[in-house]
Amino acid sequence: MIPQSFIQDLLNRVDIVEVIERYVQLRKGGANLSACCPFHSEKTPSFTVSDKKGFFYCFGCHEKGSAIDFVMKTEGLSFPETVEKLAREVGLPVPRASPVERERAERASTLQQVIEAAARWFQKQLRLPVGRPGLDYLRGRGLSDATLDDFRLGFAPDSRDGLLSALKREGVPVDKIVEAGLAIQPEERGREPYDRFRGRVMFTINDRRGRAIAFGGRVMGQGEPKYLNSPETPLFHKGANLYCLDRARVAATKDQPVIVAEGYMDVIALHGAGFTGAVAPLGTALTEGQLAELWKLADEPYLCFDGDNAGRRAAQRAAERALPLLRAGKSLRFLALSGGEDP
Repeated sequence: MIPQSFIQDLLNRVDIVEVIERYVQLRKGGANLSACCPFHSEKTPSFTVSDKKGFFYCFGCHEKGSAIDFVMKTEGLSFPETVEKLAREVGLPVPRASPVERERAERASTLQQVIEAAARWFQKQLRLPVGRPGLDYLRGRGLSDATLDDFRLGFAPDSRDGLLSALKREGVPVDKIVEAGLAIQPEERGREPYDRFRGRVMFTINDRRGRAIAFGGRVMGQGEPKYLNSPETPLFHKGANLYCLDRARVAATKDQPVIVAEGYMDVIALHGAGFTGAVAPLGTALTEGQLAELWKLADEPYLCFDGDNAGRRAAQRAAERALPLLRAGKSLRFLALSGGEDP
């Protein structure tokens, strides 16, 4: 339970105008600021923001509230997630209700920093001579340098401990590298851990707030598995997340369709074509948890899997899994591709 006194202190420090202007263009109108409402379609501005009161209100759809309410509705975050996001922006530590919760939060924060450091290292390797195979592959798939940077694509060299050594030089304990899913500790006593990802193009996986929490790696040339994802960690639960979920949550507020494709490259291609609500499962069949996330974004998300037999089977499995979960106003649409095409 977050103390009410902390919530009030947070709202006093947060600039509601600055928060809302990330999403809509506000114009001065009398004592307040105004804009077209981000929560419903309109041509004449009926959405107002009072900087003095720290409050917004729409005379059209009657949405109202504080900066916390605005971020919750716009980004689809829970109350605690929103408080943590805004508190982090203004440098306020969120009080924890118990020592156990404090320990859990500190542990997750530490692991997230380890993943972030790994993401930077993978990105750097892609631009070095050792990353040339990955760079050639990605450019061969039509990706621009801007896209590579935007999606934080990288490369894991084919070495036993390249990432391990780099992170250890930054002072990261080996046990944290293993716990973050970046290295594997052999069961045999006395054997040193080694990098989980080797000789692969790396895709950074974010949580719903846009923080790096895991990776997917595509092998270069022949090798199995073709795609390797991070294991389950305290940060990453693959059945409860989707690739580019953070971007899709923003796109859904702008009436973009939510489209589920099979793989990372499908999603990046769809984003490049303007469909910024595209997401993908993370190496698994679509799960109940992922369906729940999709229905938070759209009443009828589109499933657009590959047009081959495997894609048709994946669509059938998704339909079978979704059937018991369907309810009034929540369903799925399917986009069928012919001739073995993919998105």
